[in-house]
Amino acid sequence: QVQLVESGGGLVQAGGSLRLSCAASGRAFSWYNMGWFRQAPGKEREFVAAISRWSGMSTYYADSVKGRFTISKDNAKNTLYLQMNNLKPEDTAAYYCAAGQTPLRTRPTKEDYSYWGQGTQVTVSS
Repeated sequence: QVQLVESGGGLVQAGGSLRLSCAASGRAFSWYNMGWFRQAPGKEREFVAAISRWSGMSTYYADSVKGRFTISKDNAKNTLYLQMNNLKPEDTAAYYCAAGQTPLRTRPTKEDYSYWGQGTQVTVSS
């Protein structure tokens, strides 16, 4: 098993930036494909970004964040990151990191991940 704890959320004005972190403990972090999802009130949890296990050679993004968000990880620190630039009010949501061993797809679904953090809130004001 792996335990995940997100941090870095907060309130930011439109056009601003935030960096989310997800600290992992438990089984080897590098074994897992990692992802970020988000959920706004009254909406389904949706895919944001994903990075492949081991070296993280492959990354995928939802169309809505492509060019603005960057997913990365540091295996030595067992930490996943999401750099979010040019934030928009529609990015407001709770953001969750996730870990799984299902083969990584270009558009992962939440069913592809077995472990989840508790979430961190991102609020973007206009």
